[in-house]
Amino acid sequence: MTRIDETRTFIPVGIAVLTVSDTRTLADDRSGDTLVQRIAEAGHSLIARAIVADDRAAIYDQVRNWTLSDEIDVVITTGGTGFTGRDVTPEALEPLFEKRMDGFSALFHRISYKKIGTSTIQSRATGGVANATFIFVLPGSPGACKDAWDEILRPQLDYRHMPCNFVEIMPRLDEHLRRGGKA
Repeated sequence: MTRIDETRTFIPVGIAVLTVSDTRTLADDRSGDTLVQRIAEAGHSLIARAIVADDRAAIYDQVRNWTLSDEIDVVITTGGTGFTGRDVTPEALEPLFEKRMDGFSALFHRISYKKIGTSTIQSRATGGVANATFIFVLPGSPGACKDAWDEILRPQLDYRHMPCNFVEIMPRLDEHLRRGGKA
């Protein structure tokens, strides 16, 4: 089963948080605040934080720009994963993915089901990799952000987490680009 290998040194990663909302500001962004607090408590570095409207181009451009930064290893978005006309975050970001992370969505829904039952199907949480950067697309509720961070992202972003974790594969995420090939 999983464990923390205390002989390994913790390696902080650079994280950017994007809230997707037509109505939120930094003053009332509870989901973004939840992620920022947990990132700091885990010992990682918050490199950037922003809020953009529910607009495909704005979401895509912000995340793409962050994936081009050498300082940012992970982008976490919150909001815009539902089914209303304004919910466009997966549509904005999935075209950016070089590789999808279907297991993230499956595990997120399993965890969420234990807490909110069948209501979990109203989220289109997803994840992937672009430009050697992990991208996680979370629902806009603080509870969903807590669940995703506490139960999936915190352990996977800890180099000491065994048997494997995201941090140890970060240096190899762009191998296909260095070989001149496609994902």
